[in-house]
Amino acid sequence: MSDPSEGTVARQEPAAAAPKPGPAPRAKGQTYWAPVDMGRRDWLLIFSWISFTFSSLVAALFYIVRFFFPNVTYEPPLQFKAGLASEFATGKVDERFKERYGTWLVRDEIGIYALSTTCTHLGCTPNWLESEQKFKCPCHGSGFRKTGVNFEGPAPRPLERYRITLSDDGQVLVDKSLKFQAEKGEWSKPEAFLYV
Repeated sequence: MSDPSEGTVARQEPAAAAPKPGPAPRAKGQTYWAPVDMGRRDWLLIFSWISFTFSSLVAALFYIVRFFFPNVTYEPPLQFKAGLASEFATGKVDERFKERYGTWLVRDEIGIYALSTTCTHLGCTPNWLESEQKFKCPCHGSGFRKTGVNFEGPAPRPLERYRITLSDDGQVLVDKSLKFQAEKGEWSKPEAFLYV
C-alpha cells in the first residue's frame, strides 16, 4: 500500500499574522488626540476655507445692506419751467435746455414752440447750425429747418414738438409727456405753440 502523502502536495496552513499593535492604552489624564505637525498643504487648506467663509459673509452683508438702497435713476423731470417769454430772442434757437431736457425752444414773430432734440431717422441728436439756419444730424446727414420740418437726408418726418404753455407764475412751461407730430396735423393744436 502506498503512503497517502505520496504524490500529493502537503497543505500548509498560512501562518497567523502577528497582531498589529493598537493604540497604547491611555494614561490617566491623557487627551484623546495628540497634536499633529501641520504641513504647508494643511495651512493652505485652512486659509482657503477661512477666506471663502469670510468673503461669503461679506458678500451676504453687502446684499443685505444693498436691499435698503434700491436702484433709482435720476432722470430730468418731464415738465420744466424755461423762464419768462420775454427772455427769448425773436428768430433765435435757445439751446440752454438741449443737454439736460433734450429740448430746443424757438421763438418766431408770433410765439414760442418746443422742439425735440431727437432725430426722427435713428434717434441721434442734431446740432443747430446758426450760420446755415438749420438743424443738422451728425449721424446720417438729416437736415431740419428752424420750424423742425425735414428737408434733406433720410429723416422720414419732421421733429416732434412738446406741449408748451404758461405756468401760473407767467413762466414758459414745457411738458415732454405730450408730443405733437406734424404729419398727423398735430402742430396746429393749441398746446403745440405758445402765442406771446
